[in-house]
Amino acid sequence: MDIGFPEALTVVGLLLIAAAAASGLVQRTVLSISVLSVTAGIVLDLAGVVALDPGAQSLVYVVELVLLITLFGDGLLVERQFLREHWRAPARALAVAMPLNAALLAIAAKALFGDLSWAEAFLLGFVLSPTDPVITSSIVTSVKVPTRVRNIVNLESGLNDGLALPFVLLFLELSIGDTGELAGTIGGLSLETLLGVAVGAMLALAAGLLLGRLPEWALEGRFEGLYALGLGLAAFGVAELFEGNGLIAAFCAGLVLAVTRHEIPEIFSELNESVGAVLQVVAFALFGALIVETGLDVSVLPLAAFIAFALLLARPASILVSFVGIPLTGTEKGFIAWFGPKGIASMLFALFVLNSGAPDRSLVFDVAAFTILASILAHGLTDTLGARWVERRMSARGPG
Repeated sequence: MDIGFPEALTVVGLLLIAAAAASGLVQRTVLSISVLSVTAGIVLDLAGVVALDPGAQSLVYVVELVLLITLFGDGLLVERQFLREHWRAPARALAVAMPLNAALLAIAAKALFGDLSWAEAFLLGFVLSPTDPVITSSIVTSVKVPTRVRNIVNLESGLNDGLALPFVLLFLELSIGDTGELAGTIGGLSLETLLGVAVGAMLALAAGLLLGRLPEWALEGRFEGLYALGLGLAAFGVAELFEGNGLIAAFCAGLVLAVTRHEIPEIFSELNESVGAVLQVVAFALFGALIVETGLDVSVLPLAAFIAFALLLARPASILVSFVGIPLTGTEKGFIAWFGPKGIASMLFALFVLNSGAPDRSLVFDVAAFTILASILAHGLTDTLGARWVERRMSARGPG
């Protein structure tokens, strides 16, 4: 940013005050904090208050921090009973729907943007394949939405970010033209994923064991949240130090801690939710400003067609195909099929592409950025309405 530290803190402080003051309005209307934050970022940049360097590493760090804290917090919300009884739906969403969605997006991108190579088209597909745990957090915490739907959305959005990352890195290397060590690259990315799972699980088991053995006087109540937050940050850091996937490690740490220590204090989730909310406001505002800085260097009609295909056809078709045979109602499947927002993870992956050596990196970034923007608006404005809709449909249907 081209402004000094005091000015930056002033802007962030005013953003947080505005977000908090509007939180009650958000709960009662179709507005969302993500939509308001992106709008604020656009206005601030157009007004000349902030200016971003799209290649700044600090920008990547902010988005990555938001994502890892959100993923860890989502992992803490997973219910052990759900994992035993309803694991098939999120597994299908990850193993079938995500790659199918990426493939459909790649085909559409190649057809609409002929300058893209097939590697770049698939790169764009996987950049946009994760669903956003930040925007879905409003669904995960909504009591209006059936528990199994909330948990499916939570698990899918929590895991697909880390699982998409190896494919993004793979197709990024293919786009650059580095195919000589393809087998080694695939093996290395698979190892990163496994290391992330292992590190997150082991640290969570150790933290849970320590938590159970601490004397009552050792951990004061007001510091309990820091214990959990420290675990999430450490899981990411240790995994990255050992060249593992830190995002998967953070989510797995929260998940394993929740499953093995079912009685963990409520403040664990509360503090992570509060910290995550602060960072989310900042990240979405930065994204809004970034959209203004990078501009639009792609034809509007192909872009509009791609966005419509991505939001209205590719995601719903992928979910509905993958959920064939899954014991969910049509209402539940329809809700999950629609609610696949693009956001923080896709922002991070798009920044990776923009700062790479891919020949058409600007085109890939522009298409991804405006698809993310459209998704934030569409899904951010329909999350409350969607929750009310599914509540009414399930209430009318009655128990069972």
